[in-house]
Parts: sequence; structure tokens; C-alpha cells
Amino acid sequence: MNIHALLVSRFTEALDKLGVENAPVPVARSARPEFGEYQFNGAMALAKQLRQKPRDIAEKILELVNLGDVAGKLEVAGPGFINIHLSDDWLANQCELALHDPRIGVAKDVPKTVVVDYSSPNLAKEMHVGHLRTTIIGDAVVKVLEFLGHKVIRQNHMGDWGTQFGMLLAHLSDKLESEVAETALSDLENFYREAKVRFDEEEGFADRAREYVVKLQGGDAHCLTLWKQFIDISIQHSEEVYEKLNVTLTREDIMGESAYNDDLANVVRELKDKGIAVEDQGAQVVFISELADKEGNPAVYIVQKSGGGYLYSTTDLAAMRYRSGKLNADRTLILTDARQALHFKQTEIVGRKAGFMKETQTYEHCPFGMMLGSDGKPFKTRTGGTVKLVELLDEAVERAGKLIAERASDLSQGELEEVARKVGIGAVKYADLSKNRTTDYVFNWDTMLSFEGNTAPYLQYAYTRVKSIFRKSGIAMTDLPGAMVLTETQEHALAVLLLQFEEVIAVVSREATPHVLCTYLYDVASAFMRFYEACPILKDGIDERVRNSRLELSALVAKTLEHGLSLLGIETLEKM
Repeated sequence: MNIHALLVSRFTEALDKLGVENAPVPVARSARPEFGEYQFNGAMALAKQLRQKPRDIAEKILELVNLGDVAGKLEVAGPGFINIHLSDDWLANQCELALHDPRIGVAKDVPKTVVVDYSSPNLAKEMHVGHLRTTIIGDAVVKVLEFLGHKVIRQNHMGDWGTQFGMLLAHLSDKLESEVAETALSDLENFYREAKVRFDEEEGFADRAREYVVKLQGGDAHCLTLWKQFIDISIQHSEEVYEKLNVTLTREDIMGESAYNDDLANVVRELKDKGIAVEDQGAQVVFISELADKEGNPAVYIVQKSGGGYLYSTTDLAAMRYRSGKLNADRTLILTDARQALHFKQTEIVGRKAGFMKETQTYEHCPFGMMLGSDGKPFKTRTGGTVKLVELLDEAVERAGKLIAERASDLSQGELEEVARKVGIGAVKYADLSKNRTTDYVFNWDTMLSFEGNTAPYLQYAYTRVKSIFRKSGIAMTDLPGAMVLTETQEHALAVLLLQFEEVIAVVSREATPHVLCTYLYDVASAFMRFYEACPILKDGIDERVRNSRLELSALVAKTLEHGLSLLGIETLEKM
């Protein structure tokens, strides 16, 4: 149930009856509960057009709007606001419907084809903390889009090409004289360091590395065999991280830089033929007047270096052509850190000039901030090195295990390990996802693993609290008799929140902002705790009808938390 969309529809009908067409219909949530749950604020904007006082217009709209089945009370306030107090009976009925609906009342969108480009590790190295945000934000957005019925195409634009691979393949070729590829590449970071030292210091090695680059780009069979071995083992490292993180990327989603090699020359030729790219100092360059500086100098966007080499710009234009043409994507979402915002803005301008996208297709760069350490600088190890993502996740599980062991008394060893894994991984993911995508955030173990505040453990605990209530009641969630009744303020507030799930999902889908869903789930869990304290469920002497109604409301809480956390890629637990 999308309450906002329903209210907009009803007020639109009222405005039509008033003789006003195509007017904005500003319906918003109320900031204070005494003014109802929603407000219609359109009367002021109509005053000049209708030459009437806003309050008089609001009174007429109030007479015409059909909300008798939805609102318990409607009132005109101030200069012409219409306050909407939702009916307890209507809320109870809608909660009943949501509880027994596999989609908990969320309708599907008109389906679109959406490409989501995320994670994109460099296969020359192991995944590090810098890949965390793109991977988990992207996966949450993907899950929400799929839940709403869209055809989502995951694109893992892995760095699997480029000059660095000449160095790595030359080193691998030497290593394979004494060991197998799996052993040689068991530690990618160490392998890369060894190759770099040789490149910088060993006589003749740099020349060999450059020869390997030329051979690789020319399709040399031996080099391609080495490259495929390297890529295959590197992908295995990434797959281990994806499995630990509970994200949905697979090998089938990989569309690395190498996938566009055959089209790069075509991209440059087409840009030149259309007069978009011109030669400058031997390079092929697009001068972007739309992004000129204060002196009027256009931005410079190089698509081919003077030596003939291609750049990220060329590859991203080829990717745009592929996604817009071959995949026919209605939307393309690209999740990278904010430092690449200018690059993707330039890419969109050039691509649209070249006709690589249709006007109706969107190209949406979704930037995110950085993960910082307690010193306010990019998160590093104590020695200043890069933090491997797999090591961070293992430490999260270990820390969660110690915390759970201190709290729990009836968990078996197997149960403790499962809870530690779900809580630890969930805590790391939620700490990131709950922050506004566009801002930096400070990584803090104590905060993210806390059972209080806006954290994954708090939400997971709220879910287990509901499951515990049902175990004590002896009633299965599927056996509830129905007929929900809302009589208390806390019940009313919780019901309203539960029915706003679809509104929240719509925002996440539209704006790629999982933190909106996190905030909502925290609000639901907090409202449930207030309801649980104020409205006894299993206390002796409670009327059976009231007990069953409150059990139903609790069941919808559990269902909403489970579904919401699942969309974030976070697992729930039966007990903890």
C-alpha cells in the first residue's frame, strides 16, 4: 500500500471536480502527529489562479475529496493546510492485507530494463575496503529494483586489462617454471608487490613487461593463456568475498574492461567522423564547452593517447554504447566514489553528443563518500597499508562472536557460529548502508556492533524479540485468526509506519539511497519496542481478541524487518 500515492490520487480527483487541471498535488507526511499523518498543502498555490482565499479553497477541496474510507478525521488548519488523520479501521484492514500478502502490500512498478554497474574490483589485486561501498550499495539497489519487478542486469566492470598486466604476466610466466598458477597467485597482494619490485629494479624486466603488453593486445596465444589463468584465479578471490558479504554478483555478471576492446577503435573513429573528437598534440580529444572553466576554456576529454593507447574514457563510452544499444537499458546506474563524478559527467555529455544513447535513456552516476578511520583519513591498517576486505569481514565475525558469547546462554556452538557470522557481516554492511550514500563516514567497531541505536544488531534483535513472543504464545504466525483492532496510540503509530514500506522502497529505487530503507527499518524497530512496552501481548487477563490483534501487528513487524533487511543483503536470526 502506497498511502502517499493513494492520497495524491484522491486529491487529484477533487481538484478535477473543482475545475483545476494539471495542478501540483503536494501531499507530504506531517512533521507532528497532532496534525495527522499527512497534509495536503496545495490550496495556497491555487489562490492566485482561483482568486480566492487559500482557506476557502481548502474548505471546498475538503468537501470534494473522497477520503471517507481512509481518514478518521480531516481538518483545515492555518492558512489552508488540510490535515489528514488516518482511520484506525482502515489502517487495521490494510495491515491485515499486507500481513497475508507475500509482497507485504508492495505493488510492482511498470518494468524497465536497468543496468547497474557496481563493485568493479581491479583483478590485479585483492579486494580491499575501498570496494566495500560500491559492492554493498549496488547490491542493495539491485535487490530493490528486482523486488519492484524491473529487469536488472548486473555489470561488474572489472579492471582486467591495461599496461599493468604486462608486468604481472611476465612475472607469472617466470613463476610457472617452478610452481602452478594457483600457488603463485594464492596471495595477489604479495604477487603484485613482487612484480612491481622487479619492474622497478630488475634490469631488463621492464622491457619484457612492455613486450608482454604489446603481445597481449595483439592477441598472442601464450600471453592470452597466461592472462586467462591470472583472471580466473583473481575472480576466485573476488567470489570468496562476495560469498562472505552475501551479495548476488556471479561470474556471469562480469563485463570487464577487456570485453570492450574490439569496439574502442570504432568509438574513436565515430567521434572523429562526427567532428566531436579532434587531434591535438597527436591525441584524439573532445573539447567540452559545456564544462568550460571561468576563463571559457573547455574541459579536455582524451579518448586516445598520442601513442595510440586507449583510456577509461574510451572504455566507458564503449560500455555506454553496449548497454544502451545491445542491452537496451532504460536506466544505467554506475556506483563509484565521488572523485569520479566529473569523469562520468563528461562521458555522458560526449556520449549523448555522439548518439550513443537515446534521449529517453538515463545515465546516472551514483557517487558515494569514503570510509574513514578514527583520524578522519581514509581507512588503513595500523601500519598504513590497504585493508583487505576479506580480513575485515573475518575480524567482524570474530568480534561479533565474542560479544554474542558474553550475552547468550542457550546457544549451541553451531548456533553461536551462525549468529556471529550473521551479526558480524550484517553489522559491517549496515554501518555503511545506513549512512547517506554521498557522505563520508567513520568506521567504528564499537558503534556498528552495538545492540543499541541504528545498527544491524539492534534490528536483528528486534526481529528475534517478535519470534520469541510467538514461541511463548504457542501460536504460529500462519495460524492467526485475523480481525485486527487498533485502539492505542502506539498501535496506530506502528501501523502507519508499517504501511509506509512501499513509499520507502520507491525512494530507494528512484534515488539509489539504501540509507532511506535503513532509517525506516530502525523507525519500525523502535516503534515496535514502544508498542511492546505500552501494549501487553501475552500478559494474563488480556482479552483474546486484543492479544491476537497485537500478535498480528507483531507478525507484520517481523515480516517487514525480515523483508527490508533481506533487500539490504542482511540476514535475520530466529534467536540470538
